[in-house]
Amino acid sequence: MRARAAVEQSPEDAVVEVINPTGRGPVVLACEHASNAVPADLNALGLSPAALSSHVAWDPGALAVARALAQRLDAPLVAARVSRLVVDCNRPPEAVDAMPAHSEVFAIPGNAALTADERRRRAEAIHHPFHATLASCLDDASRIHGRAPALVTVHSFTPVYNGVPRTLDLGVLHDADARLADALLSAPALGPASGLVVRRNEPYGPADGVTHTLARHGVARGLPHVMLEIRNDRIADEAGQRAWAGRLADAVTRALEALAVAEAVASGV
Repeated sequence: MRARAAVEQSPEDAVVEVINPTGRGPVVLACEHASNAVPADLNALGLSPAALSSHVAWDPGALAVARALAQRLDAPLVAARVSRLVVDCNRPPEAVDAMPAHSEVFAIPGNAALTADERRRRAEAIHHPFHATLASCLDDASRIHGRAPALVTVHSFTPVYNGVPRTLDLGVLHDADARLADALLSAPALGPASGLVVRRNEPYGPADGVTHTLARHGVARGLPHVMLEIRNDRIADEAGQRAWAGRLADAVTRALEALAVAEAVASGV
């Protein structure tokens, strides 16, 4: 697969996209599983169109919600434009499941016998540009505000995984720093009165290896961070995507306000 630096890519073949790059809100958004696209030279990884349209190849609905959140929060959004089956930008590139040979019920023939050099070239072509772009956006946001932004990543999950139903509507995930997750879980838009089932570190958590982006950029920089996992049948259409973007924008805004108040009290301001 051809590896090209992000700055040299045309809009048609870029592996990462920045939406609302001049956003001035106190948040930077990321959507690592925004696309199910596979570079032509990888021959669809040997998968059928049905497999590539399924949740194993991307997070359906996540990009639409993230775009709407970027608009509501006036936040830059960094979105991957290549399927996570090619290389998962939310896993360390050296991890086996960053380029899985099997995902849920699907074998991934194009990943079955990857050499170390093939894995390295995929990481250089896709994973590294994504994270370099996200780091640059976080740097820019820090300069604009004179303080560190919050990092919010947007994902979706399937209602049934390996035959087991999942009963929650939203997972609020965090790594070592729970500040933003705690504040979000206390936000009225996600509370008991909302009628939603919202849980911490479900349906995945740090032990499942899903907080790579949070750890790499959030923990390392001391940023408030959170990963939002929305059940994908809730955001399968435009109405659901708009509704979830609205409630999440409200929850994030209130959570950041609560954090600011807590920090001011702690500093004696």
